[in-house]
Amino acid sequence: MLHTKSESDITSLAPSSPSRSPKRPVYYVQSPSRDSHDGDKSSSMQATPNFNSPMESPSHPSFGRHSRNSSASRFSGIFRSSSGRKGGRKRNDKGWPECNVIVEEGKYDEFDDEKGFTRRCQVLLGFLGFVVLFTVFCLIIWGAGRPYKAEVTVKSLVVNNVYVGVGSDLSGVPTKMLTVNSSLRMTIYNPATFYGIHVSSTPVNLVYSKITVATGQLKKYYQPRKSRWLVLVNLEGTKVPLYGAGSSLTVSDNGVQVPLTLEFEIRSRGDLVGKLVRTKHQRQISCPLVIDSTSTKPIKFKKDSCTYS
Repeated sequence: MLHTKSESDITSLAPSSPSRSPKRPVYYVQSPSRDSHDGDKSSSMQATPNFNSPMESPSHPSFGRHSRNSSASRFSGIFRSSSGRKGGRKRNDKGWPECNVIVEEGKYDEFDDEKGFTRRCQVLLGFLGFVVLFTVFCLIIWGAGRPYKAEVTVKSLVVNNVYVGVGSDLSGVPTKMLTVNSSLRMTIYNPATFYGIHVSSTPVNLVYSKITVATGQLKKYYQPRKSRWLVLVNLEGTKVPLYGAGSSLTVSDNGVQVPLTLEFEIRSRGDLVGKLVRTKHQRQISCPLVIDSTSTKPIKFKKDSCTYS
């Protein structure tokens, strides 16, 4: 005999019915509608126990929900919120619990930029340090090589020919003319202990009353360290017009004496560190002398005969 139960009776019995898993909810299956029963006024409902696995469930419709619940319980330990609470989480459209993803502020590219900037600063500081050290080194070398100035000593002047005559210049003006042919001897000493020098000079002139009557040129050459060289320079002047300055020259049977001044400048350059560090020196030399057309002896110069500056 079938006994019908009301909803209140079933509801009151539901808590007392045993369940295998206290953590899982009890599922209820509603009986067919009242149209399918004869005269039943209230729908009957019966409790369906919750099974641990889908294979133990007698009906397949509960398989999908059970699998979703088991999946949710299986992953509930992983997706935890930052506050540590398990319940009260929102779920997405597929039933999966939403997890709070911690989004870090900023980008990792900023760290790469900082590392690149630090590396560039280190390279720049290293380059600047090298430049400073190299500059100090060059200054020390330059200061050490500065005192070594080339020493010039004028030895003698040999006059091969001197002649004073009367003539006219290119414009036809009559004037006295002077012809001089001579050679100058001098020594140049390089006192530097660790570098050689390049020696050159301005034109070597014989001047009469501010008029250059003979000139010559010292050829540029290289002189090693701690060395002394003897240098020869030929001075020539042919039919140089003297104009008003020639009025003081008197030509006699005993010849002629011409007061002259030897003037020139010796230049020396030392390469200490290639072309980067150089030392340059100049020596101005001036020697008064008198040429006698009747004498063939060389004119010798003493230490105090010339001015070196």
